[in-house]
Amino acid sequence: MKIITTINELQQTMKVHKKSQQTIGFVPTMGFLHEGHLKLMQEARSQNEIMIISIFVNPLQFGENEDFDSYPRNMERDSQLAKEAGADYIFAPSVNEMYKDEPSVTVKVEKRTDVLCGKSRAGHFDGVATVLTKLFNLVGPDRAYFGMKDAQQVAVVSGLISDFHFPVELVPIQTVREEDGLAKSSRNVYLSAEERKQAPHLYKALQTGREMMLKGEKSAETVIESVTSYLSAHTDGVIDYVEIYSYPELKALAELKGEVILAIAVKFTKARLIDNITIDLNDKE
Repeated sequence: MKIITTINELQQTMKVHKKSQQTIGFVPTMGFLHEGHLKLMQEARSQNEIMIISIFVNPLQFGENEDFDSYPRNMERDSQLAKEAGADYIFAPSVNEMYKDEPSVTVKVEKRTDVLCGKSRAGHFDGVATVLTKLFNLVGPDRAYFGMKDAQQVAVVSGLISDFHFPVELVPIQTVREEDGLAKSSRNVYLSAEERKQAPHLYKALQTGREMMLKGEKSAETVIESVTSYLSAHTDGVIDYVEIYSYPELKALAELKGEVILAIAVKFTKARLIDNITIDLNDKE
């Protein structure tokens, strides 16, 4: 495995593999790898001849008072995990390497961002789309792998690939969870012992909503009220949102039908946790 830190070396390296017509699987990350990332790498390794990951804490997707400076980083550990997962390359550029000058062109996401996390994080998905546009151009992957834990991001990336005609196949991977149901996340390390005990109730709340929908509940408002009540009763966190939309369009629904996403966000003392499930109500029978 080789660590690449410059754009020029990355472009030259990828050019060799493309000339040999080798398939390239790409896993973009912000590092501090956990089992969710390893699952993405496992899938990328099994489906492609070359597997590359990026480790880049992207400042453009952090807003004011968010944790860019304190975001956990451990390159030595990440390198070992990536090597064990079969990565051929890690692209780990500096901020200056990726954003040398004030940009003359920016990427702005127009849809699928005014709900869920995007509603309270103005500009976040513009930052995600900007860095992915750069990375897709630099790596030129055949397939790119994203976790459904951040289903809104997957929806935005789907739109980015479609609208800009990137020759990249988006491969969404189901959320990897702890044994008690808590979604794997780099931010879980910020939970206190008591908060860690409460955190699995996020997934249990989602399961409550799923059961209601599968049993025929058609009102989004009714499901949201039930999930909210469950979270309030079982956690001390502040509920940021409980929302239901069509997926991947992320449109409000007058009646629950088709494929939908039930998503939640809860703020604990030092960590804001998100989780979601997608449900195809066409298959409920």
